[in-house]
Amino acid sequence: MELLVCFAAIVWLALLLLPWRPWSTKECLESQGERTDLSDVTVVIPARNEAPVIGRTLQALNDQGTNLSVVLVDDQSSDKTAEYAANNFSGPINVIRNDSLPDGWTGKLWALNQGLLAVKTPLVLFLDADIELKPGTLSALRQKMVTEELDLVSIMASLRMEHFWEKLLIPAFIYFFKLIYPFALGNSRRSRIGVAAGGLILVRRDILRKIGGLESIRGALIDDCTLAKRVKDGGGLTWIGLSHSVLSHRAYIRLREIWNMVARTAFTQLRSSSLLLLGTTLLMLLMFWVPWLGLFSASAVTRLIAIVAVVAMIAAYLPTLRFYRRSPAWAFLLPLIATLYLMMTWSSAIRSWRGQRSEWKGRVYR
Repeated sequence: MELLVCFAAIVWLALLLLPWRPWSTKECLESQGERTDLSDVTVVIPARNEAPVIGRTLQALNDQGTNLSVVLVDDQSSDKTAEYAANNFSGPINVIRNDSLPDGWTGKLWALNQGLLAVKTPLVLFLDADIELKPGTLSALRQKMVTEELDLVSIMASLRMEHFWEKLLIPAFIYFFKLIYPFALGNSRRSRIGVAAGGLILVRRDILRKIGGLESIRGALIDDCTLAKRVKDGGGLTWIGLSHSVLSHRAYIRLREIWNMVARTAFTQLRSSSLLLLGTTLLMLLMFWVPWLGLFSASAVTRLIAIVAVVAMIAAYLPTLRFYRRSPAWAFLLPLIATLYLMMTWSSAIRSWRGQRSEWKGRVYR
């Protein structure tokens, strides 16, 4: 036991000391509320049965600046998504009905590609239908892109944290995402790692043309990071950060809803590798459970090392909890949270082994 506890402590301390600090929340961009001329930006929104949220999203776009254009792709919706969209944006909006899905494409990327064909501006904002931008957020994004000569800017939206399962699991979802895809490495001009969050991506059309458009990633399930990687491989510069000014209103009230969201791509993140799945399982059990079990060891030395590991574990999670204004007490539930995410990952693998690569909004990719 002492050897396992020592290993866990070393891993947690190493995580805290990594130069790119994946646990940090320093990569952040907030709106200053300034409205500017956005005539060089077109927002493309893929929407499939988004009637409950699309009105709020488009109303928020009215407060971003002047001369903003919107292209909404109604992706075979069976509700009033298109009607609500047309009635809630005061500027020019082009609602495109998408009735096809060619082989080899994921639904979201095909919808975005259809919308992109209607874009004439040099900048395009890919925006999920449930994302609300605080006034002036798009101007802040555009300013960062222009000032720092970036080709792609992305924001990890603040997800809903109103009900129990959201409060328990959503901060950790963002925390684990940053561990897997460190923002600092994604933002580094020397690193080839691509990191983006699909809810909001502002990108230059010329870099999209350079990398072969969205067709070059048409089958990607983790389309956001795949796009960022393609942009970097094409010589472009990317940036991703957190924000309180970008809000998602998609509800995850029940555990099943979060479970399906994670299981949709978890095994894909492990490259559909059973070996990586087993390694991840062992590593997570070692990191999140062994330190706590070590606290009950008969050996005083083992208990002391376990205390160091537990403190390091909590310290690594606290910045995320503070950023989202959550109680530090949630950090003590990390072993339970990690176990749930591990079970979701195994669920993703089982679905894959049964021939179901992913499922989202009634579409099953095999």
